[in-house]
Amino acid sequence: MTEKSGNTRDGFTHGTGETDGTGTGTDYDVVVIGGGAAGLSAALVLGRARLRTLVVDAGEPRNAPSPHMQGYLSRDGMSPAAFLAAGREEIAGYGVELLAGRVTDVTRNGTGTADFAVLLDGDRTVRARRLIVATGLKDELPAVPGVTERFGRDVLHCPFCHGWEVRDQPFGVLASSAMSVHQALMVSRWSKDVTFFLHTVAEEELSDQDLRRLAAAGVGVVPGEVTELIIEDDRLTGVRLADGSVHARSVLYVGPRPVPRTGLLERLGAELSETPLGAYPVVDPTGLTSVPGVWAAGNAIGFAEQVVHAASGGYRAAAAIVGDLLLTDLDAAVTA
Repeated sequence: MTEKSGNTRDGFTHGTGETDGTGTGTDYDVVVIGGGAAGLSAALVLGRARLRTLVVDAGEPRNAPSPHMQGYLSRDGMSPAAFLAAGREEIAGYGVELLAGRVTDVTRNGTGTADFAVLLDGDRTVRARRLIVATGLKDELPAVPGVTERFGRDVLHCPFCHGWEVRDQPFGVLASSAMSVHQALMVSRWSKDVTFFLHTVAEEELSDQDLRRLAAAGVGVVPGEVTELIIEDDRLTGVRLADGSVHARSVLYVGPRPVPRTGLLERLGAELSETPLGAYPVVDPTGLTSVPGVWAAGNAIGFAEQVVHAASGGYRAAAAIVGDLLLTDLDAAVTA
């Protein structure tokens, strides 16, 4: 196992990346791009398998606005920041290097090889035999005053993440995507007082089946554009429409527009699949993309990947890489 180099502060390694002589300071078996649940889970498996691993983390976790995460067995209610801190501490124990920074470009070293040059901000380049892209996605929120400031508190997007904590309160749902009707139906599981604000959607755009289902779920439908949130004593108390009317609500669900961070995968030529919620890489069950030697995990492969799914995906990708590198090296030894 290699030694971790550089100075450690705030859970990150800052230094040259030089080791004890088992490899050069810029050569890694695996570079993991992204230090969220998927990236850290992958790094843990890779470190335990004695592969020299670098995690490059831009520090932009999708769930940063949330004070807690839910539905992760044994970690239910844990804050995202505490979860990441625990993960960083664990991978450090296996010699994994963690670098605060950003990967600005990735290129393959020659034709027919699965080795990669990884360019970091600051014009530093490291090399890797395999890559895991766990860059996640960015949520673009509806342009309604107050939504961004309250997101993760009383403006929410996922009832599985937050529904229990706000159960039985008056809910509002802002129509902002093709999935908004589905969202309004889903949240009715956690409250029987749900109002669906059509916002910029015309009522005639809803199908007869949509209207029947909303009525059956007891969801009220209110036309008119939402212009602002009403905040009193640092709590959401209602929403105001363009006609000046105010509807008392304690929670507002919105549907962010997901923007996958697929730039690096696109530059490598990875095949992407268009979905109603963005374009994501085509992967096999282990997360292997169409580019040999490149795996992807977490929200980099889909909008609905929760923290527990992301951690599982990182584990699967790492386990596949361990086997892939082992067989590659054994075949090379046999040939030699």
